[in-house]
Amino acid sequence: MAISMPPEWAPQAWLWIGFPHDADEWPDYLGRAQEQIAAFANAVAESGQEVRLLVRDAANEARARSLVSGAVKLERRSFGDVWLRDTGPLVRTDGSALRCLFNGWGGKYLMEGDQTIGAELANEAGLPVVGADWILEGGAIDGDGTGLVVTTEQCLLNPNRNPELSREEIEARLARDLGFDRVLWLGDGLINDHTDGHVDNLARFVAPGRLALPRATGSDDPNTAIYADAKRRAEAFGVEVAEIPSPGLITRGDLVEPASYANFAITTNLVVVPTFGSIHDADGVAAIAALFPDRATIGLPADAVLAGGGGFHCASQQMPGL
Repeated sequence: MAISMPPEWAPQAWLWIGFPHDADEWPDYLGRAQEQIAAFANAVAESGQEVRLLVRDAANEARARSLVSGAVKLERRSFGDVWLRDTGPLVRTDGSALRCLFNGWGGKYLMEGDQTIGAELANEAGLPVVGADWILEGGAIDGDGTGLVVTTEQCLLNPNRNPELSREEIEARLARDLGFDRVLWLGDGLINDHTDGHVDNLARFVAPGRLALPRATGSDDPNTAIYADAKRRAEAFGVEVAEIPSPGLITRGDLVEPASYANFAITTNLVVVPTFGSIHDADGVAAIAALFPDRATIGLPADAVLAGGGGFHCASQQMPGL
């Protein structure tokens, strides 16, 4: 049986979501980040899909329970950051879970539990865990279900991940471990992305061979050149590009935030789009809704979640309905 990785729009059994708990990661934003993640969990649960919200300890379990409906299941787990897209299991079509090595996004954010939570969740789900001999985070790749995967050179070729591996060797591992036999290499990810340019904040497959990419929405958009370069590369590769608006320039103090509607989460019945209080929010949600006529699409505030370094897609990982 050939090993592959189901696309995110395939039916899902449940969705794991991480609940923020570390005030050092969300200075001045933790309470609002918890509320925004809880709203995300509630929306998915109310759509009819099982949600398993991971909480760190008793205090956070109580806080989460005060924010979510009874339809959301709480599971107390030992984890560091909430970005389960990167630390959770990558479930394959043969019913196994791949766990690559993890080094805290290039050694920048090393937190207790992040290297073990993926195997723990897989074991709890009854999935055999297969270890891999290289570093890969789930948010660094996005597949279309046909063997095609998109990634960025900034992340997968970064010397802080796998300095001993060439581009060709990384492609060989993507094929061996996840069944991806074609790789669309984009260049850089968004400016100031903590993850060194994860592709899930830039480009997302929405159907086989169809890639959603942001377009700049103003002369001050900080990622104009990055969007244009990604579009050129995708079209040259032969992929259909579906453009969605960028939120434009989003700042927190003097910091330019890596805000993107592309960090939407696809669930079985619902697509959840992060919003940032931008004048482009409504257009961004509408553009993504048009790409998923078989699902409801909603926008939910995610500016406080972003202050900790990610979005709804980053904070979740699906269990495919195998």
